[in-house]
Amino acid sequence: MLNEFKTFIARGNVFDLAVGIIIGAAFTAIVNSVVNDLINPIIGLIIGGIDFSNLYVVLKGTVPEGASLKTARDSGAAVFAYGSFIMAVINFLIIAWVVFLLVKAMNKAKDSMIKKEAAAAAVEAPKGPTQEELLADIRDLLKARA
Repeated sequence: MLNEFKTFIARGNVFDLAVGIIIGAAFTAIVNSVVNDLINPIIGLIIGGIDFSNLYVVLKGTVPEGASLKTARDSGAAVFAYGSFIMAVINFLIIAWVVFLLVKAMNKAKDSMIKKEAAAAAVEAPKGPTQEELLADIRDLLKARA
C-alpha cells in the first residue's frame, strides 16, 4: 500500500493540484484586499458612506448604537450579518470572474498551440502518391507482367 501511495504522490496531477491550492490561497488574499480596500469604499460611497462590511441587524440582545459588527458579536448579541454575506458573494463573483478569464486565456493558448502543431505536422508530413498515380503504377506493373 505504501508503494501505491508513493506512485500516487509521484504523479504530476497531484503536484499540479498542490501548486493550484497554494496559488489559490495566495490569490484569495489578493481578492480580499481588492474587495476590502477598493470595492467596498466605492460601494460605501454609493450607499451613503456606510461601512459595507458592518451592515447587520440585531436579532436578539442589545448592542450600542453604531457599534461595529465585531463589537456586536463580542457583546453576545445574535446578529444577522448581511453585509458580510454580501461581501462573500462579491468575493466569490470576483474570484469566479478571474478564474473564467484565466481558463479562457488558457484555452485560447491551448487552441493556438494545437493549430501550430497541426500546421507543422501538415508541412512535415511527406506527400503520398495520389490515387491516379497509384492506379497508373498498378497498370504499369500489370503491363510488365503480361
